[in-house]
Amino acid sequence: QVQVVQSGGGSVQAGGSLRLSCTVSGNTYSQYCMGWFRQAPGKGREGVAGIGDDGTTTVADSVKSRFTISRDNVKNTLYLQMNNLKPEDTGMYYCAARSVAARCLFPFPFDGNNRWGQGTQVTVSS
Repeated sequence: QVQVVQSGGGSVQAGGSLRLSCTVSGNTYSQYCMGWFRQAPGKGREGVAGIGDDGTTTVADSVKSRFTISRDNVKNTLYLQMNNLKPEDTGMYYCAARSVAARCLFPFPFDGNNRWGQGTQVTVSS
């Protein structure tokens, strides 16, 4: 059974930085495409950034040039480096692992093929 465990997050002032991490266990990590999603209060879950098994990345326009997604296939870990944070970046952030056997175009569809982390809160104050 695949397990997805997140760490990182917290509260910062606008302009600050945070890094999120996500570790996958229970299966071959390199066979997964990975992504970060977020959900602001009262809004739906939206894709932030994704990375394929080949390292190809997709980043939402709203965070492009500020957020960087990367993966370490030795440590089975996904990262999201968030710089120059803005109050509108506030929300619960979720890591998703999706088998490359499924459709991996980011943002991943919500079709039951994603394995989700527990979520981590990011709060940015002005």
